[in-house]
Amino acid sequence: MHLDQPLDRFYAVIPAGGVGSRLWPLSRADAPKFLHDLTGSGQTLLKDTWDRLAPLSGDQRIMVVTGRAHRAAVEAQLPGLSDANIVLESEPRDSTAAIGLAAAILERREPGVIIGSFAADHVISGETLFRSAVAEAVAAADAGYIATIGITPTEPAVGFGYIECGDALAIDGAEHAEAVSSFVEKPDLDTARRYLADGKHLWNAGMFIARADQLLAEIARNKPELHAGLIELAAAWDDPATRGPAVDRIWPRLEKIAIDYSVAEPAAAAGRLAVIRGHFAWDDVGDFASLAKLNTAGRSGELAILGEHARVLADASSGIVVSRSKRVISLIGVHDIVVVDTPDALLVTTSEHAQRVKAVVDALRLGGSSDVL
Repeated sequence: MHLDQPLDRFYAVIPAGGVGSRLWPLSRADAPKFLHDLTGSGQTLLKDTWDRLAPLSGDQRIMVVTGRAHRAAVEAQLPGLSDANIVLESEPRDSTAAIGLAAAILERREPGVIIGSFAADHVISGETLFRSAVAEAVAAADAGYIATIGITPTEPAVGFGYIECGDALAIDGAEHAEAVSSFVEKPDLDTARRYLADGKHLWNAGMFIARADQLLAEIARNKPELHAGLIELAAAWDDPATRGPAVDRIWPRLEKIAIDYSVAEPAAAAGRLAVIRGHFAWDDVGDFASLAKLNTAGRSGELAILGEHARVLADASSGIVVSRSKRVISLIGVHDIVVVDTPDALLVTTSEHAQRVKAVVDALRLGGSSDVL
């Protein structure tokens, strides 16, 4: 298989649903993380994701699953996205519903299709390495496995889940495939250091590749009611007269559960999950500390400044400033600081506490301050 040709029978799926609450107040319900340029590339993370996947599937074989409120913004970002390939959620129901519905629709349209799900808001560099990993994952999926791509860790990160690798698998076209022994939740620092040293643990990047019928069978085994709802929805989907009523009736009743729990963990336990080691650079840009690291190439002691009209004066300071106002921001002698300035909300924290921003969002929601969310 030539990596400059689309992969046979492959369809890319981009779930574009998460708000990215640890990036508040930059990321909001009406302007979620995937609709921002966080890398200075000049385009949004969603468009970067599309451009990365189009050579693997062809631009007519990419489906985006997103909220109704984001339809116009998504279509503006992705002019190549066809009407039939935008799936709108009436409300968020987590990743099993989003990816499972895409699988059910595509399996009805094209029996035997292989789908690959890739988040809309991750940052990846090393295109050739990424493509070769996806090609091997597609081969493993064709052989009947649920496949995932784990990222070779570069540091003892505590913000990611991990995949524990088992024995090598003999799969044509996927010579680096290994069985998955288990999925591990976010570890503490000592455990993460042990994972980094043992060479058997990879970061879980949430990339899943499978034959659509195999993915649906896994959901059926573990969540039969959820599976039944997805199949019923897919049957009504491609007829405009039946889609709306079916969505209104079925979607709100679907169980909210991540695909890691409904598919990946049970498949691993049953020996049906394969992992390909990804050697490309990957970041889920999960908080402002990772955003700072991304924009300073990991060099501590530097100050990253984001914002087209940012006006920042800094003396002996490091960290990150994100400015969405025209206010002058002056920093003197502060280290690893995070300043996010928007017209209606200001966040000041440090890189060490960046993961705790989600708690602020939760507190604002409980307090009824939805106008800034």
